[in-house]
Amino acid sequence: MTEQKATNVHWHEGEIQREHRHKLLGQQGATLWFTGLSGSGKSTVAVALEEALYLRGKLAYRLDGDNIRLGINKNLGFSADDRKENIRRIGEVAKLFVDCGVIVLTSFISPYRSDRDIVRQLHAASDMPFIEVHVDCALAEAEKRDPKGPLQEGPRRRDQELHRHRRSLRGPRGPRDPPAYRPHDPAAGSRHDPARAREARHPFGLTTE
Repeated sequence: MTEQKATNVHWHEGEIQREHRHKLLGQQGATLWFTGLSGSGKSTVAVALEEALYLRGKLAYRLDGDNIRLGINKNLGFSADDRKENIRRIGEVAKLFVDCGVIVLTSFISPYRSDRDIVRQLHAASDMPFIEVHVDCALAEAEKRDPKGPLQEGPRRRDQELHRHRRSLRGPRGPRDPPAYRPHDPAAGSRHDPARAREARHPFGLTTE
């Protein structure tokens, strides 16, 4: 966890609590965390889900990787440390939305399982639902889809840029860490854990089963 640098600060509770906000909205907040390669379709899925929830009278808000880096995280790059801080900040922002009763749809490459687990722990500590969604996509296909990818560069720089791009997709320490639990994986067989699947259910009708 990130060290608390400011001293003599305390959380100030109000009279209106989380359950009051949830009752006002007629829904419970939750974070759906879409993780996967750049170009895998995370943002596309989140946009479609946001619309689907809206049509069902549910309030949702997207926190998209590029959008966030144009604002609150504009001072962060793509080093391992900056990626870690990027995800930590988003986790804290997502918690605020969930506390309000909003369904949060986050779309971030978030290649490191340790970073995603930090966000999961932040939610768990406040008794907030957190559902991790791995948008699985082959690297070759992601490269075809990614409009910012090296295939858009001139032929002289393609090989060099492709190498850099793959490092960005996979993370500087090697291949990205996929979620440890994948209930949709046909090869999972008996490894499917019904208890974990039940934890993923949520009152607004979504489930990872």
